[in-house]
Amino acid sequence: MVRTPNPSKAPSQRQLSVGEKVRHALTEILQRGEIQDPILERAVISVTEVRMTPDLKLGTAYVTVLGQGDVDPFVEALNRNRKFLRGRLSPALRQMKYMPEIRFRGDESFDNYARIDALLRSPEVARDLAPEDDEADGEGPADGTSGETR
Repeated sequence: MVRTPNPSKAPSQRQLSVGEKVRHALTEILQRGEIQDPILERAVISVTEVRMTPDLKLGTAYVTVLGQGDVDPFVEALNRNRKFLRGRLSPALRQMKYMPEIRFRGDESFDNYARIDALLRSPEVARDLAPEDDEADGEGPADGTSGETR
């Protein structure tokens, strides 16, 4: 019987560890400017996370590009150069049985955080979160009673 991985299952400690090693190695390669691609040479690319599959044969690297709104051209350039990057990863990951394939995706988590922050700061949400006038001034109910029951 073939088992399919459960997508809701949290990653194992091994997946997290290997993902972090791959992220660190990719970051070093990008910082050294080893990729000869005109698009990538002029960009500051940050690898925010690498998620590994349970068999550790495929990693998805999430990247952001500082100062760029559209990361798609940079993601495409990284995916064009992924064979080169895989070869450059081997010294850093020599303890692994298989060298993982790497695919690149734009990291949208910062956009999501910004959207949530903007929603929380919107006047509608601020109005709903503000204390009511009756309770805020300490006078009790609006009908003039003390609010106590006898």
